[in-house]
Amino acid sequence: MDKEVILTGLRSNSEFHLGNYLGAILPMVELQKKHAGQYQLNMFIPDLHSFTTPIDHGKLYEQTHKNLEYFVAAGLDIDQPDTFIYRQSYIPAHSEMTWLLSCFSYFGELSRMTQFKDKAGLMVDQAHVTDHLTKTTVYEPNKIKDELEDHISVSAGLFTYPVLMAADILLYGARWVPVGDDQRQHVEFARDIAMRINNKFGDIFVLPADNNEQLKFSERNNPVRIRSLRNPEKKMSKSVEDPAGTIMLSDSPDDAAKKIMEATTDSGANIRFDFEAQPGISNLLQILALMSDKPQSEVNSEWEDKDNYGELKSAVAEAVKNFLTDLQTKLAAVDDQELMQKLEADEEAMRKIADATLLKVQKAVGLRPA
Repeated sequence: MDKEVILTGLRSNSEFHLGNYLGAILPMVELQKKHAGQYQLNMFIPDLHSFTTPIDHGKLYEQTHKNLEYFVAAGLDIDQPDTFIYRQSYIPAHSEMTWLLSCFSYFGELSRMTQFKDKAGLMVDQAHVTDHLTKTTVYEPNKIKDELEDHISVSAGLFTYPVLMAADILLYGARWVPVGDDQRQHVEFARDIAMRINNKFGDIFVLPADNNEQLKFSERNNPVRIRSLRNPEKKMSKSVEDPAGTIMLSDSPDDAAKKIMEATTDSGANIRFDFEAQPGISNLLQILALMSDKPQSEVNSEWEDKDNYGELKSAVAEAVKNFLTDLQTKLAAVDDQELMQKLEADEEAMRKIADATLLKVQKAVGLRPA
């Protein structure tokens, strides 16, 4: 490969909302535009990773392809020759490489992964846990079994998630892996295990850049986090109890506008961009800036110190309505057959690269003749 590889995952297993579009879809489109021609861009669909989250298995295949259509509708250029789009599960080398890497990984380093502890419900204060278990044991002895079983039921897939991610990276010699804060530790793990194997068997893997280099390259120090319209203390999410707080990309433009008009605001008299003091208003200002493609500072200057919340809501509602109308029109125009041809061609190309890397490892560890 003549060009350095950038690797990134395209969210696959759940229906998209506005926060996903602004925080996950749009950055991928911008990443492609920024680096087209300079790098090989591997954009893979992490359908195997999706098993570590609650999913509807009956809808996984359909949802995966629908989400890819959203990326194309948002502007992802599938005709760009240096961009490769592929489904993780369609390249068997990902699974075999994961097993080989896991045999050179340590239980201790995996158990220290922050995302695992967070998702497994282990990110709690130790003193609180001790106090809770003591009280439970003394006063509710029959409940202790249930408490322990909650943690026992955490899947091994969640625990070994970083190993699969390391395989995703190392199979293609990816140097650059733009990720959010919660995934940076995993990229460092991929680098560590690559160095460990290289030190033992020779230069097999291309090392991902270290964390400082990754940060400089990706420039994702301030990721977009759209908040719930009903409870702006929380992020916008499909799992939020009140669906009125979340704008789904499949919502009708009129329904989305209605949600904006009913959004929770704040008790302050004037409009201010201040997420601590006015999270509801600040969330609307952020959405307006992103929808209108204007700098946040410019939008803030237009609206700050005004006292008409209704006028701001109307402006945001109109911007969101126009955005959804345009996006859904483009979504309907996506050529499914052309998209499938792109997937199949790129998967064939990536399979060759992944198999070649896997063979190098197999030879190094003695599974194949050198």
